[in-house]
Amino acid sequence: MQPLRILMSAEAARQTAGGLAAALGHRPYVLAAVGDDADVAFVSRDITGLSTKHAVLPATQRFHDAMRGAPSLRWVHAHSSGADRPVYGELRARGVAVTTSSGANAGVVVQTALAGVLMLARCFPQLLAAQRNRNWAPLVGSGLPRDLAGQTAVIVGWGPIGQGLASLLSVLGLRVVAVRNSSATAAPPAAETVSYERIGEVLPQADWLALCCPLTERTRGLIDAVALARLPVGARLVNVARGEVVHEAALIDALQAGALAGAYLDVFAHEPLPAESPLWEMPNVIVTPHTAGHSDGNEARVAAIFLDNLRRWAEGQPLLNQV
Repeated sequence: MQPLRILMSAEAARQTAGGLAAALGHRPYVLAAVGDDADVAFVSRDITGLSTKHAVLPATQRFHDAMRGAPSLRWVHAHSSGADRPVYGELRARGVAVTTSSGANAGVVVQTALAGVLMLARCFPQLLAAQRNRNWAPLVGSGLPRDLAGQTAVIVGWGPIGQGLASLLSVLGLRVVAVRNSSATAAPPAAETVSYERIGEVLPQADWLALCCPLTERTRGLIDAVALARLPVGARLVNVARGEVVHEAALIDALQAGALAGAYLDVFAHEPLPAESPLWEMPNVIVTPHTAGHSDGNEARVAAIFLDNLRRWAEGQPLLNQV
């Protein structure tokens, strides 16, 4: 039997040591070098590094080019929960199966999104600014924050992240509305469910608009100027999805005009976020550099998903998280 050729980094090989043989049973395998032909590729986080869709590091580019140049490549597994980098679209167009690690960092992203909600709800941007200025500025009078209990959160995307965030917000007393692929019957903790195309019907209810969806043709630009205008004055936005889900210029306009009371943004239309973006200095905006899902336990979870899919691949079973 011809050995299965697996393209992965030395770090990924270390992470999966012992698991490769177990996943493949008795099938022999070899680790392919960058530039060699390969049957399977594992794009681990150390390969991607700090690359983004708009700024690809040389080492990342070499790995992407190696996948493009491998004529026998039949399956690629990505460490990320999404597969919207251009290379994955190119590979899928030529018939290569692409799977993701959706769910591996869901718990971490949920925690980060919740932190964004709580920081905005409890006026932490203003309080931290006062701390930096050594200014004792208690929250009083008209500056008192609203109780979260009784507010409504519209959550866009009903995968592991959307559902996890919904569960925590419901515990805090918020009513949850889900926006998802279909208008299936609402399932707890969502009190109501609509499809992406019907999002305009529920936006006027939203004290909080949380974006947790994948980037697809249905979600690209979903939150544009029209959608933002349908939000009630004083609503806040949390984006842990993809920057392209939001029309960024319209978002900036809504924040500057005071129509939106605040935003927590981990993702942006262009990454890294340009230094000249007004989002950096807005007092009601929290900016983080696409790190909502980063934690020291992620790589072990990603490796486990890859190895499970490798076993499925070897046994001819359907792959998990196939794009």
